[in-house]
Amino acid sequence: MSSRLRAVPAGLVFFGAATAISPALAEPGVIELKSGAQLRAEVLAERPDRVVVDLGFTVLVVPRDEIERLGSAKAPDGASADSGTEDFFRSVANPSLLPVQANVARVGGAVVLVQSPTGLGSGFLVRPDGHVVTNHHVVAGETELTITRFEREGAGLERIRHLKVRIVASDPRVDLALLKIEDAPESFTFPTVPLGDSLGLAEGQTVFAIGSPLGLDRTVSQGIVSARNRLVDDQLYIQTTTQINPGNSGGPLFNLRGEVVGVNNMKAMAVGVEGLNFAIPASALKEFLRNRDAYAFDPRSPNAGFRYNTPPRPVAAPAPR
Repeated sequence: MSSRLRAVPAGLVFFGAATAISPALAEPGVIELKSGAQLRAEVLAERPDRVVVDLGFTVLVVPRDEIERLGSAKAPDGASADSGTEDFFRSVANPSLLPVQANVARVGGAVVLVQSPTGLGSGFLVRPDGHVVTNHHVVAGETELTITRFEREGAGLERIRHLKVRIVASDPRVDLALLKIEDAPESFTFPTVPLGDSLGLAEGQTVFAIGSPLGLDRTVSQGIVSARNRLVDDQLYIQTTTQINPGNSGGPLFNLRGEVVGVNNMKAMAVGVEGLNFAIPASALKEFLRNRDAYAFDPRSPNAGFRYNTPPRPVAAPAPR
């Protein structure tokens, strides 16, 4: 979608630029409207009920209730305006909004199938050197793993299997694991997906999943965010209507910018219950990746990362007699 304004939604009010405002006070920003349009303009002022921007030829007052998202047009330090790098993962500055079909073509190549001798799940590539994120329960108790990628070949897909896969880190509490493909040529660059901001999700926002439910690889499902922060068993999850099933575990939940906002994790499977699906927020995934050394995988204890003994408590000094 073009970053320029295509139409002015109802509720936007124009004001003539009667008051001079110093350009040095303005900050470049991107306003994503609930209509799907985007504004790239200098943000002159922010108020609880409105945002004032300079379009160059006039000043525009945008009501807060028309705004889906307000972000900076500046790229992160050391990153270009189109692509940035943060920590161990990739982020993109101001990615374009696309329909689900176009997004599948944009990010689908980085979604993989993860298999063990006892089951299968999904995953996604976060680094071009072959690091893959999935759920801990997909690989728990296993060390012989296979990852299958899918490369577009004309009108079809080529399945590429990687038989040498190492578990780098694992956290059973959050149910996340980091894997590494180690049998690719040194010069090969894997496609990756960027991580987005799960804290900026809104109820009713469109999201979609790609994964391998019941082994049916490259399955796409679409839904909305039902709740941004649902507490289940002392952990926060994104609740969504996006259909997931066994085999989707560890796969990505995307927004329409092609960013991973969650890791699909579980669903309610009671009789008569539909549309209750849950994903681990991208904020928790980022913390896991940033602190991956703390969750480093120990092959002697394949069900978890390092385990630490409880520190000894100080012994109280005997009371004087």
